[in-house]
Formats: sequence, C-alpha cells, structure tokens
Amino acid sequence: QLVESGGASVQAGGSLRLSCSASGKAYGRNCIGWFRQAPGKEREGIATIHTVSKTTQYADSVKGRFTISTDSAENTVYLQMTNLAPEDTAMYYCAAHQDCKVVAGFGGYWGQGTQVTVS
Repeated sequence: QLVESGGASVQAGGSLRLSCSASGKAYGRNCIGWFRQAPGKEREGIATIHTVSKTTQYADSVKGRFTISTDSAENTVYLQMTNLAPEDTAMYYCAAHQDCKVVAGFGGYWGQGTQVTVS
C-alpha cells in the first residue's frame, strides 16, 4: 500500500512537500516514482528515485524546482516542490516497484493521490 500526503492549495511561488509512505506489498520496493495528472491531461511522470543507489531522474518540467528524496528508516519518499506555478496543479501520485522501468511505464503499486492546487 502506498499513501500520499501533503497536498494543499498554495499561491504561485510557494512550496510544498509531498510524502509517500509504503507498507504491505509496496514496502521495500527499490524504485519509487512521483506522477501527476491534471484534469483533461495525460498522466506525467515527474521524478523517480532508486532507494538503494539514490539515483534520481526528473522530467524537464520540474527539473531544478522539485527534489525527490527517501528516508529509508521511515519507509517514506518525499517530493519537495518549490517555486510552484499554476501549471503544477494536478493530482499527485506515487508508485513503487523493484524495477524503475516498470514504474516509468505506469506499472507497480500505486497510491490514491494527493491534490496540489496552485493559484
């Protein structure tokens, strides 16, 4: 199970930190990804992290503004978002799998999402 939290309504230029907590079958998966989907738009992969190697990847749309990190002790992956813009408004999801290629293909275990609204 994956549970996202931290979504909120913020003003443009603000910051938020999203959390993704893993338990059950989703626990211990090596690759965690953050995705988002805005109304009427396709789902977009925005960041992934390999929890062992700490290798990260970012979409161009968030590079330099968002940071993905992991706290193994808390089984939690974070997405620190800064300099938020209205186009960042979306439902944000996390996904987990042993293989980052599966995560990139929208596979693995998924959470229910947390809403981020930027105005």
